Amino acid sequence: MTDPAAQNTAPATAGAVFAAVDIGASSGRVILGRVLDGGAAAAGSVELEVVHRFPNGVVEIDGGLRWDFDALFAEVLKGLAAAATVAAAQDETITSIGIDTWAVDYGLVNKAGELTAQPYSYRDDRSRAAVAPVHQKLDPARLYGTTGLQFLQFNTLYQLATEPDLDGVQALLIPDLIAFLLTGQRRTEATNASTTGLFDAVAGEWATEFLTALGLPKKLFPPLVQPGETVGTLLPAVASQVGLPAGTKVVAVGSHDTASAVAAVPAQEENFAYISSGTWSLVGLELKHPVLTEASREANFTNERGVDGTIRYLRNMGGLWLLSECQRTWAAEGFTPELTALLTAAAALPPGGPQINPDDSYFIAPDNMPDRIRAAVRRTGDVLPDDPAAITRCIMDSLATGYARTIRDAERLADRTVDVVHVVGGGSQNRLLCQLTADATGKRVIAGPVEATALGNVLVQARAAGQVTGGLTELRSLVAGSHGLQVFTPELSRL
Repeated sequence: MTDPAAQNTAPATAGAVFAAVDIGASSGRVILGRVLDGGAAAAGSVELEVVHRFPNGVVEIDGGLRWDFDALFAEVLKGLAAAATVAAAQDETITSIGIDTWAVDYGLVNKAGELTAQPYSYRDDRSRAAVAPVHQKLDPARLYGTTGLQFLQFNTLYQLATEPDLDGVQALLIPDLIAFLLTGQRRTEATNASTTGLFDAVAGEWATEFLTALGLPKKLFPPLVQPGETVGTLLPAVASQVGLPAGTKVVAVGSHDTASAVAAVPAQEENFAYISSGTWSLVGLELKHPVLTEASREANFTNERGVDGTIRYLRNMGGLWLLSECQRTWAAEGFTPELTALLTAAAALPPGGPQINPDDSYFIAPDNMPDRIRAAVRRTGDVLPDDPAAITRCIMDSLATGYARTIRDAERLADRTVDVVHVVGGGSQNRLLCQLTADATGKRVIAGPVEATALGNVLVQARAAGQVTGGLTELRSLVAGSHGLQVFTPELSRL
C-alpha cells in the first residue's frame, strides 16, 4: 500500500487553497481551507472559510425514507462555484477538492452512469427484516472476525440484502457517488468502505467471500482508493459549470466524516480517547491493529479504517440528534427556546435525574422525540417532567454516562489506558455535555475544534499536494496550534 504521508512532496503553488465538501445528515457546507506558513518560529496554521451552506435531510419517497440526492448534488455544485468565485477574488488557485459525508448509505449506478433511484437513508426501517436472513448465510461471529464491524441494523450489507436486483449496477457510497459525478471515475474510498460490513479489517481489501455468500456481484463496489490518492479530475462540463479548470483534482480524503474528524483530533499524547460529537456520537480509541475478539464483538465495538491505515476502534452511539429532534418538535408546537438558554436551564437542575439509553433503536427515526424520551423513562419506572430543560438534562446526562461507559469498555477490550478525552465536532461547543463527560469519565476533557471534519479533509488534501508533510502527529500539531481549545476537569462534587 502506498504511504500517503510520503506522496507528492513537491512544494505546493503559492496561493493554493483546498475545497472541502463536508456533508452531514442534517446540513452540508463547502469550505475553503488554507494552510498558512508560520515561518521559522512557528509550525503554521490552518484556516477555514465557509463559502456555502445548505440543508440536508431525509424525505419520504414511495413510502420510504430517502435522500434527495439530486438536490444535494446541485448544492455541491453551487458550493464549488462559490468557492471558485471567492478564490479567484483573492487571487488563489483551488488545488483540489475533497469530499466527506456520513457512512453506510449508497446509490446504485447503472452502466450508463445513471443513478437508478434516490438513495435510501439509513433511518429507513427496510433493512431490519434483512438481518436474520443475512445471519443465516453468514454467522455474526464470522462476520465480526473478518470485518470487525459493529452490528447496526442499517449497515450496508443489510441494506444491500433488501435490493431486488443488483445486476448491471454498482453501489457507490455517498461521497464516492459525488466524486463520480464530478470526475466520471468510480472508486470506493477505504475509510468508508470499512463501514459496509464487506471489508476485511486486517487485509484492508474487500471481503469478496462475503459478497459471494450473500449472492452479491463481486464487482458491486468499485476498486478501493486510499486517503491522499487522486480519484480523478473534474469533467469538462462540471468544470465549466462551477468555474474551475478541468484539470482540478478530486482527492480522496477520509470520506467517512468521522475518519476526517479523527485525523484532526488535536492530540499531543498517544493514549487518548475521542468523541466525535454531532448527530451521532462516535466514541473510541485510535489503534494500530483491529481488535477482533469475541469480547469485542459482544461489546459491539467497531474497527473502522482511519487515515494512514489506522484503526478507529469505537462504538457508534446516539448523539445530539436526540436534542435537535426535540427542538424540531418544540418549534412545531410554538416553543423555540434559544439553545444556550436551554442548556443553561438544564445545567441548573440537580444531578441524578432520570436517564435513557441513547443507543436504543427506538430513537432512530424522526418523530415526536420529547414524547419518546419520556416514554422510555417511564419504562424504567421513573418519571420525567414534560419540561424542555428537564428533557435536555436527561439527554445530556444519558450521553455523558454512555460516553464514560464506552471509553471504559474500549480501554478494557484494547488493553489501553486513556489519559485524556478529546471532544470534536458540534458537541465540543456544548459546555454542559463536556463538563458532564469529564465528571462521568473522571478524565480531563479537551474540547475542540468544532470543524474537525473539515480540517481533516483539508489537511489530507494539503499533504497530498505537498503543502504539509509528515504523519498524523504533524497534522494534529497544526490543528492544535490553529484553534482555541477548552479544557474541562472532573468536578468531584458532582461525581
